[in-house]
Amino acid sequence: MKPYAAILSAPGFSIGIECNADEITGIDYLELQSEVAPTTPLAQEAVRQLHAWLKDPRFEFGLPLAPAGTHFQRRVWNAVAAIPPGRTMSYGEVASAIHSGPRAVGNACGANPYPVVVPCHRVVAANQGLGGFARQRGGFLLDVKRWLLQHERI
Repeated sequence: MKPYAAILSAPGFSIGIECNADEITGIDYLELQSEVAPTTPLAQEAVRQLHAWLKDPRFEFGLPLAPAGTHFQRRVWNAVAAIPPGRTMSYGEVASAIHSGPRAVGNACGANPYPVVVPCHRVVAANQGLGGFARQRGGFLLDVKRWLLQHERI
């Protein structure tokens, strides 16, 4: 198991937070497990903001995220971050907006190190189906995506 700076519980799953003193370095969806109290002030702030989002899915995050990904991935993540709560875009719509292809957008979403904060769950298949999630086509993570979309009332 990764050395998480905090683990908090959400309905049916847990969220692990990785960080250094200055930046969030990763967020993971985990099978439901015991909470781990924040070990740093930044982890404590991340837990506070995630709890605020759990109470109100329109909450806007303000966490310092460590630079990650390729130039292309960052373009995708910036486009995804602009999708407002309660809305979705298809992989094709995101691809069209950044002049790319849907499969490349899906791959970039699967590599997102900051789920929830960079809400790749708001990107769905062209038929409004779930598509994939975190490079998975079924199981636990798609259940998480369903919950996230329902939480945001999409």
